[in-house]
Amino acid sequence: MPKQFNVTFQEALEMIEMLPEHQREDIIDIVQRRMVEQKRERLAKNIRKARQEYRRGDITEGTVDDLMKSVSE
Repeated sequence: MPKQFNVTFQEALEMIEMLPEHQREDIIDIVQRRMVEQKRERLAKNIRKARQEYRRGDITEGTVDDLMKSVSE
């Protein structure tokens, strides 16, 4: 489990700015990759949830027009 640090956003930026340029570029790459992975995980979770809801019959099929009609009723 990662350690918890009480570092403000500004302090983190200042620490990063003290690093050599190539290390700052590495940090950008790592953070971007981690963000992409987190987005993939959220998407996969949402897909699993939607599939479960569909199997239970909690989701109805239809067109956008059908949806708009049901909302306005």
